Amino acid sequence: MPLINKTRSGSAAPGDDLTRLRIVLTAFFALDGFVFAGWVVRIPAIKEQTGASSSALGLALLCVSAGAVVTMPLTGHLCRRHGSHPLTVIWAVLLSLSVALPPLTHSAAALGAVLFVFGCAYGGLNVAFNSAAVDLVTALRRPVMPSFHAAFSLGGMIGAGLGGLVAGSLSPARHLFGLTLIGLLVTAVAGRTLLRHAPPVPPRQARPGEGSGKSAPRRLDARTRGLVVIFGVIALCTAYGEGALADWGALHLEEDLGSSPGLAAAGYACFALAMTIGRLSGTALLERLGRTRTVVAGGTTAAAGMLLGSLAPSVGAALLGFAVTGLGLANIFPIAVERAGALAGPGGVATASTLGYGGMLLGPPAIGFMADWFSLPTALTSVAALAAVAAAVGSAVRRGTSG
Repeated sequence: MPLINKTRSGSAAPGDDLTRLRIVLTAFFALDGFVFAGWVVRIPAIKEQTGASSSALGLALLCVSAGAVVTMPLTGHLCRRHGSHPLTVIWAVLLSLSVALPPLTHSAAALGAVLFVFGCAYGGLNVAFNSAAVDLVTALRRPVMPSFHAAFSLGGMIGAGLGGLVAGSLSPARHLFGLTLIGLLVTAVAGRTLLRHAPPVPPRQARPGEGSGKSAPRRLDARTRGLVVIFGVIALCTAYGEGALADWGALHLEEDLGSSPGLAAAGYACFALAMTIGRLSGTALLERLGRTRTVVAGGTTAAAGMLLGSLAPSVGAALLGFAVTGLGLANIFPIAVERAGALAGPGGVATASTLGYGGMLLGPPAIGFMADWFSLPTALTSVAALAAVAAAVGSAVRRGTSG
């Protein structure tokens, strides 16, 4: 039975509408990465402006994560009541507006307060557009979820690159206000198309109010809830590695392997570029291998890559290991979020995203503690261990899910 997409007028929309929805959702994913990366590259300037100590800045930055974790479950509930498309637009507007706030602060406490707002918008947008993407993946009957996350990665690379270029000529206030204008413009253009269409729903799943884009609550049994949590754990294992490499990869290359600061900075760039390439090829990989084999192969590859990256005696081998890790981890998070959403709707996306974001929070401090207890190279092997756990868990749940 073919899938249909109901427009606001209630008429069946042709396949071209699904293509348009895919384009505008891709734009929102890219915008999210672009805005977030643009903020990140101005953190040093904001630190100087506020006069915050390193510890005070760390606490302020933690407010981004706190806001995201608080908002993600709430957004899942709101998406069920009001639809993922309106929530995507609302959170994108709030994200675009809130990114301009940090340069207006002059203390660590004020910075923490505005970063909490920024984190709320960031977390809410992630749940909303991932929920919308899950609906579209179902309608297209193609595993295109990695392509959306590739857009996020590309947006982040562009945002970071542009931020680096303008950092010497534009103040943080002007730069981040420019991001606000770009964000509002993209939201106005892409949001218009998104709001014209309700999420595509299979006819057999149609509910009263379908045309309004609202998702009817799903009654989940204990087994389904358990599977959603398991996919969240898989997302956590992946995000743990991303957070750990972002914060500790360069330090490992510089302090343990004696690389120059510039070469050390290339470590995360290698990881991020490889992850982007992996996600761009993710749809073809999923169509060839299926979800389970992709998760198992990705987790195994990432585990091997991170063992090389953390234990290799040379900088070149470590960089190769970081790149292999990025390729391995690239598609695991998108698959986990998509499967959780397919099982439990926006609530499933919220659960998997919250657990995944928790992994990104857990990674850096966990690596720090283990580095103090043992050594940084040994601590980084925990990334390999959790990648292997993701592969093992993905294989174990194969009988309980399709793909």
